[in-house]
Amino acid sequence: MVIAIVGIDLGKNSCSVAALDGNGAVALRRRMSRAKLVEFVERLPACVVAMEACCGAHHLGRVFEAQGHAVRLMSPEYVQPYVKAQKNDDRDAEAIAEAATRPTMRFVAMKQEAQLDMQTLHRARSRLVNSRTRLINQMRAILLERGITVAKGRRALAVALEPLLDSEDTGLSSRMRMLLADMRVEWEALDTRIATLDREFVETARHSAPERRLATIPGIGALNATALVAAVGEADGFAHGRDLAAWLGLTPRQMTTGGKPRLGGITKRGNVYLRTMLIHGARAALPGLSRSDTPLGAWLRELMARSHVNVAVVALAAKLARIAWAVLRSGADYDRRAGAAAT
Repeated sequence: MVIAIVGIDLGKNSCSVAALDGNGAVALRRRMSRAKLVEFVERLPACVVAMEACCGAHHLGRVFEAQGHAVRLMSPEYVQPYVKAQKNDDRDAEAIAEAATRPTMRFVAMKQEAQLDMQTLHRARSRLVNSRTRLINQMRAILLERGITVAKGRRALAVALEPLLDSEDTGLSSRMRMLLADMRVEWEALDTRIATLDREFVETARHSAPERRLATIPGIGALNATALVAAVGEADGFAHGRDLAAWLGLTPRQMTTGGKPRLGGITKRGNVYLRTMLIHGARAALPGLSRSDTPLGAWLRELMARSHVNVAVVALAAKLARIAWAVLRSGADYDRRAGAAAT
């Protein structure tokens, strides 16, 4: 029995394996634990090992590569059309193996440990920011229930809390003042933890060449630079800058039939966190860029003359993604005057 491709449907505890021979026929089906899976694949002759790019796939991919196998990771949405009849783990493994044989299949670049570490730090920061937002919203709701309204913004709420917690003539009971004081301590702790992570991102960007080059692009700071490099590395998995923008979901959704192209809103596919960060960066950079005497500034002014500002922000985010691809692939800083990567 000659095994050409091994498809693995990963699970938390058990994994399903389907092996195909050179003709594409199923030669073997197994179900085993992750520890047994590593031992099983190690005993196989060098072949293609295919998996969906899910939790733990990158780690196992590095293990299998060290064993001499060729690893192919795929997005689950590209595997789904190959699932036959009723869905189960064995059929999923077979579909993964079959999808990996297609010459037009798009594979996911395997991430190194440093990239996964940086992505984990960004996810931890995102969780802390969400926790802080929920906490602040709850504090505002508590005050609003007692007829106290506060202007928008964290700073406005922090300033308003001082006299409310220090005075007894504000309409708040002593128990509510104690609760709000405790919530303010929690808020300050979250601020400290977020600021610590931000400093780590800045330090990482300062000592890494790809992040330093990305930071020369307007609208991309330490957060965006480290998140981009963690997600795409040197961007060698994308043939064109537009491919990166499309992967981030920043390109229009296309519904074309009969030769009549119809474009809708952006697809919103891919990495939600990266897309959000790029749009925030574009919104911050838009005022300055639109006034600049550069090719990018002229393009923005023409776009804003015929489109809503939010459309211009998203279009600028897509443009920044394409510029980031050019900067990563060329190994050069961004030239603001020329509007391209400097050679």
